[in-house]
Amino acid sequence: MDFFIINTLSGLTYGMLLFLMASGLSIVFGLMRVINLAHGSFYLLGSYIAYAFVHNGFNFWLALILATVIVMVLGLIIERLLISRIHGNETAQILLTVGLIFVIGDITLWIWGGNFLSIPVPDLLSATIQVGESQFPAYRLFVILMGVFFAALLWFFENKTHVGMIVRAGVDDMEMVGALGFNIKVIFSAVFIFGAGLAALGGVLGGPILGMYPLMEFEILINALIIVLIGGLGSWKGAFIGAVLIGIIDAFGKIYIPSVSMLIIFGIMVIVLVIKPSGLFGEVEA
Repeated sequence: MDFFIINTLSGLTYGMLLFLMASGLSIVFGLMRVINLAHGSFYLLGSYIAYAFVHNGFNFWLALILATVIVMVLGLIIERLLISRIHGNETAQILLTVGLIFVIGDITLWIWGGNFLSIPVPDLLSATIQVGESQFPAYRLFVILMGVFFAALLWFFENKTHVGMIVRAGVDDMEMVGALGFNIKVIFSAVFIFGAGLAALGGVLGGPILGMYPLMEFEILINALIIVLIGGLGSWKGAFIGAVLIGIIDAFGKIYIPSVSMLIIFGIMVIVLVIKPSGLFGEVEA
């Protein structure tokens, strides 16, 4: 039982990191119809920038805030200078964002090198928690709680705020939102930098657990895309359910059937899309 609980918690930890990544990606896809394959680079940048701050004497919490803000500013620059110019052109979006992956990846490789790096766990959360006869790191439990907190925050934002209702309406019919007099460019920019911030936050929180290494952005992006397809475009609820599912399957799959654990994840995605092509919580466009 201890083994089952520990691995479930480990799966939830990874799942919450994927949720922070996938929720922003899903909302950007659903609202802006932007295929931002560089989203994984925001995750990687967040972790590397936070590592740089911590390595130079900043505490973990300040590094988390600064790294997230810096990536959000970078996201705004990319959206305004690049993404906004090719809105509606899916082929150009794919080529541009794939190019950004390699550019950002080479920059991080040039600055931080190709070695595996890791952010130290903050002292406040360096203890362990007793789970039966086993120990579970308090930091990983904190990551789970952070994921749940942001899921609750997204629910509140979507259902209880005026801006959230506009964004939700925009996922269904952006043209109508624009016709009602709302500034589409401002909404697009706000959603894009919010998604970049969530990805960066996930990268910083994942730094002490997963570390940072070259090409990690591709690994995290693939899992995030699977979650988005399972959950449905524009749905943070779908991203949350999908992330929990993928995280737990990944944790147990790597223990019992490591050779086909990734195949199972893809298999679940295929089954969901066959049964409901729009994803669990996605809407079928008219």
